[in-house]
Amino acid sequence: VWYFWLSKRRTVVATRAGGAQSALIVVKGGYTPDTIVVDRGRPVRLVFRREESALCSERVVLPAFDRTAVLPEGEEVPLEFLPTERGEFPFLCQMGMLRGRIVVE
Repeated sequence: VWYFWLSKRRTVVATRAGGAQSALIVVKGGYTPDTIVVDRGRPVRLVFRREESALCSERVVLPAFDRTAVLPEGEEVPLEFLPTERGEFPFLCQMGMLRGRIVVE
């Protein structure tokens, strides 16, 4: 209950280096940060680092960008995409229990 309804969102603006936008997302009982703000039309590189062994968190899915990745425990896994439309787009575990969002401005 706490995670789904009472927890506060943690937002980060993706850093910009060399033309790309990037952010590190730690996976441990959820996504930290769980909201990533990026600019439309610039490449994005999200790096996921899973710090738990729960089965739910072993895969991340970004349906709006047609991306998915297996997240081995303790490894950093990059996902890259180019946001072309403004809006809010979810990223989630394969079971839909862990959720985050990408805000494209």
